[in-house]
Amino acid sequence: MSRPVRAAEALAAAALLVAVAGCGSRLPESDFENRSTAPAPSRAPVRVGIITSATSPVGGSAFTGPRDGAKAYFERLNARGGIDGRKVEVRTCDDGGSGVGNNECVHKLVEEERVVALVATSSLDYAGASRVSAARVPDVGGQPIGSAYDTYPHLYGIYGSLAPRNGKPGWGGKLIGGTEVYRYFKREQGARTAAVVSYNQAASAAYARLVTRGLKAEGYKVITEQVDFALPNFRAAAADLKEQGADLVFDAMDTHGNAQLCEAMDDVGARVTAKVTNVQNWTSTVSEDYKDAPRCRNALWATGASRNYEDTDQPAVREFRAAMKGHKELSQWQLEGWAAAMWFTDAAKSCRGDVTRACVDRFMNRDASYTARGLLLPVTYEKRAEPPGARRACVSVARWKDSEGWVTQGDMSDNCFTVPQLSYQP
Repeated sequence: MSRPVRAAEALAAAALLVAVAGCGSRLPESDFENRSTAPAPSRAPVRVGIITSATSPVGGSAFTGPRDGAKAYFERLNARGGIDGRKVEVRTCDDGGSGVGNNECVHKLVEEERVVALVATSSLDYAGASRVSAARVPDVGGQPIGSAYDTYPHLYGIYGSLAPRNGKPGWGGKLIGGTEVYRYFKREQGARTAAVVSYNQAASAAYARLVTRGLKAEGYKVITEQVDFALPNFRAAAADLKEQGADLVFDAMDTHGNAQLCEAMDDVGARVTAKVTNVQNWTSTVSEDYKDAPRCRNALWATGASRNYEDTDQPAVREFRAAMKGHKELSQWQLEGWAAAMWFTDAAKSCRGDVTRACVDRFMNRDASYTARGLLLPVTYEKRAEPPGARRACVSVARWKDSEGWVTQGDMSDNCFTVPQLSYQP
């Protein structure tokens, strides 16, 4: 698939996809001659689970955005009557950012509490993914921090996938990524030299390698900088990228790492056209997070595959913003969690009262793209035997300005390019 820039690319056989009858259709009232014997539709709550690395090695709030957005959507939905009169009961679980904790959350929600689906998963280590798939529990709109959503059936990440999803990542263990982001900055900003900064950590390093390959494919001169995850020397990295004249700086890091890098860039006087970050760092807390780096802060750009949460001229964004009024902070991940909850709700409504795992899964697996009322670029799930060599891909772009916040740079449906799809090892 053509991937939007995202936080990282980390890291039992999957069950075969079986067509199970789960959805019925309503019969006309005239078909029930004796209404006293007709089965009443269930009014029991529809139970869903949200697994989040709410506490993790990269910070307490790094992964909570999707959860908060999804919960806000379900609260609004319940206030309006729920799904066919049934309230949505949300069960959350903090996996602590560990594989052991993730497996415990999967056991609790999937096997003990019998949730009908997982929604807006955001796990640093999705170790329980194979168990979710084996139980045929649809995982709707999760953040693809690792390769699980390109590996297993029944798992549907927020950005889609073209991979066979047969128990191995991608195609024979390799994933693909497009170069649309780098094409955008080459065309719109005339950039030619780019630095890529990552941690010496497997997930971060793997994503940095993909970024580097994509930049080179688009003709950039590439400078790679890697810092220690535990004791990063950002000043040395900033000094080097200044010395080599970088136009752009890309990263495979969390918000805290980005803020430290920006501060170091300001300290050494490194000026760039754009400090390009990922959707995880597309938040309203930029002024606070980057308070000690005003020059770098106002060179921040973010890219992704969802509509800017600042685009209040869009009805779907206004609805999201209205529901989030009680939250001090806003983020793009919250909007994507909101979209994930909407996606599940649309799937559940297709079941016409009888909301089952099989019925939700069938909706998710249909041959149709999904946009969450225009909040997402069209999301598709296909099972291509071979990865495409090139593909038309679009990108959502925003730039931070202290006086305005995140300012959209062209409509995401127009920032489109036919670009090569590069394979890489997750």
